[in-house]
Amino acid sequence: MAELVTITTLPPATRFVVRGGEAAIPLIGRAFGVALPRDACRAASVPPRAALWLGPDEWLLLAPDGDGERIASEIGAALTGAPASVVDISDRQVALSVGGPRAATGGNAFNPLDLHPEAFPVGMCTRTVFAKAEIVLWRTAADGFRIEVWRSFAPYVEGLLREAAEEYA
Repeated sequence: MAELVTITTLPPATRFVVRGGEAAIPLIGRAFGVALPRDACRAASVPPRAALWLGPDEWLLLAPDGDGERIASEIGAALTGAPASVVDISDRQVALSVGGPRAATGGNAFNPLDLHPEAFPVGMCTRTVFAKAEIVLWRTAADGFRIEVWRSFAPYVEGLLREAAEEYA
């Protein structure tokens, strides 16, 4: 029988938090290869890269591990004087994948959001809390989520997810 909730630590990734105004947004998107989403709480991806909307002028960029220097250089060259902030946070965070038929129910054990597909559809992302840890939550599939969490909080979040998953074992 398949597990109802699976939790996997994802491989290392390149991560940037970018902030910028109207002039910088399209320049960053073109240089990164993924248009930055303009709709609140939405993600856009052109695998293996993704851009997650975190605020009106803030995005989390995700790319394969080791691409950081090239991405920073390409975005820097594209900005041509447009004010923006591009900060590499690759080492600050880790990612967890939560999947399976009961992934949303397990994720709701310590999270205040309504993760029903009508309220939190595929492609939606947001900064939120999981118990007492701040996370970025992205619904990547009908039965799958990606959680970005600060490295120091990852064991805490993973432990709580595993505790919730035991309810469905």
